[in-house]
Amino acid sequence: MNGDMWIRALKAARAGAGVSQEALAELIRWSPSTIAAIETGRRRPTPQFAEAADEALGTGGLLAELLAVAARQESPAWFAPWRGIEAEAVALRTSQPSLVPGLLQTEAYARAVLHAQGTHTPERVDQLVASRMARQELLTGPTPKRFTAIIDETALRRVVGDRDVQRAQLERLVELAALPHVRPYVVPAEVGAHPGLAGGFVLATLPDGDEVAYVDGVFGQVVDRPDAMDTIRTMWDTLLSEALPAGVSVELIGKLVSEL
Repeated sequence: MNGDMWIRALKAARAGAGVSQEALAELIRWSPSTIAAIETGRRRPTPQFAEAADEALGTGGLLAELLAVAARQESPAWFAPWRGIEAEAVALRTSQPSLVPGLLQTEAYARAVLHAQGTHTPERVDQLVASRMARQELLTGPTPKRFTAIIDETALRRVVGDRDVQRAQLERLVELAALPHVRPYVVPAEVGAHPGLAGGFVLATLPDGDEVAYVDGVFGQVVDRPDAMDTIRTMWDTLLSEALPAGVSVELIGKLVSEL
């Protein structure tokens, strides 16, 4: 089962029900441009989309089941849908309360994070680290994404690996912040409780202006339901209002380097 087969299944279900792209968009409250992008392979479907399409087209959960099969054939299956979305995106915004965002991590920091999970063999850690480093081409490649990160100050003060690893990681953040398309913001510890403490997330802006989110967890989840997206956007706006200005944030990161 691959993506092309899933698209054919969606088109067949839509044709069988006599429902146009525009009519399906109205039924499930997704935009017609999103459905067109999915049916041409320019955007990967999410589980929420498949479930909504199943309900609208009366396919009894078939599309959701087929999408789950396709995801399991990729590694790791729960992350596979997001890989295509972040590759397609023109901009990424992330909030992280406990760690430096993966796309900004050094190899040593990423290795320490993955090893600390206690669920991977050394060989698997090597594979996951290599994959994470390869994904950083999204920021350092020939056509980099606009990337904005809101990081809690406690994440920057937490020593991951050892002090040398943490120092190198903070130095890497300062280095990346000099790039015109990368902008880190720090929520200072004095803010106290804030929406970001509920967990990390990433907002991807696609070429057509649509947005999709990835919500962190033991197994991450891709989200594009309109109500959920409204909640995540509100959280982002609140966090940005609590964060230090970009220049002041970079100064704080530099100060933390000198303290290690």
